Amino acid sequence: MSAESHAPTASEYIVHHLTHWQNHKMGGIVDFSVFNIDSLFFSTLLGVLGCFFLWKAASKATSGVPGRFQAAVEILIEMVDREAKGIVHNANSRKLVAPLALTIFVWIFMLNAMDLLPLDLLPWIWNKIYGHGEHEPFLRVVPTADLSVTMGMSVSVLLVCLVYNVKIKGIGGWAHELVTAPFGTSKNPVFFLILAVVNLAMQLIEFIAKTVSHGMRLFGNMYAGELVFMLIALLGGAWAFSFEPSGLMLLLLHVVAGWAWAVFHILIITLQAFVFMMLTLVYIGQSHDAH
Repeated sequence: MSAESHAPTASEYIVHHLTHWQNHKMGGIVDFSVFNIDSLFFSTLLGVLGCFFLWKAASKATSGVPGRFQAAVEILIEMVDREAKGIVHNANSRKLVAPLALTIFVWIFMLNAMDLLPLDLLPWIWNKIYGHGEHEPFLRVVPTADLSVTMGMSVSVLLVCLVYNVKIKGIGGWAHELVTAPFGTSKNPVFFLILAVVNLAMQLIEFIAKTVSHGMRLFGNMYAGELVFMLIALLGGAWAFSFEPSGLMLLLLHVVAGWAWAVFHILIITLQAFVFMMLTLVYIGQSHDAH
């Protein structure tokens, strides 16, 4: 935060960077009229860029020796297709599921990769262009560190699973499965009713648990990574505002820790994109299986 009369404290700095740019302040505990504009903007922008790069690779694809970009995209597509074939055994469903998995992996990887940008870079640029120079605006640039984004993705996967449950098993077959799995049924009317209620409750709990854990896993990992980058940034800030030669150790620690965590974080953002994609394939594959 530039041009302040005093340097922000560590807590003020972290709270500032954990605050979203919203259309208006929260009006209550749950206010569905509040939108995180930064998450929507960067999610849409990176989604469009991801589709553009994939389209560019497809339009420039040749049957001869591929370039580096084409080779990388082909390796990625083959990996996703191989995983889809191993989990979703319906060839007709894979025509949609495999491209969906590819899109999810590329999109989430790009969203996660925003964490590798310098923490104050985009807020500083935004303030110079549109601000008044008084302080950095509220701007969070990692959409997957926003619970509303990751839960929106997991709910979307749930809807796809529900559609395939009905499509593959039929509305009657799926309804029968909801009241007979996992504990089976009984010819006795009383026990049948009891088991039907228990089975339905277990099915609903399973759908809810899978959806919540699907979104929370990605959010938790990216939120924690974002916090670590903030703590590393504070090391450099502590040196910058101290102006003491003895504080050079803080600057050195800031550079070394930032570089080391960034290298490690590349593995994290790739792994989290892969895990979210694989769980999507697993959940969709389960919707094809009859109990």
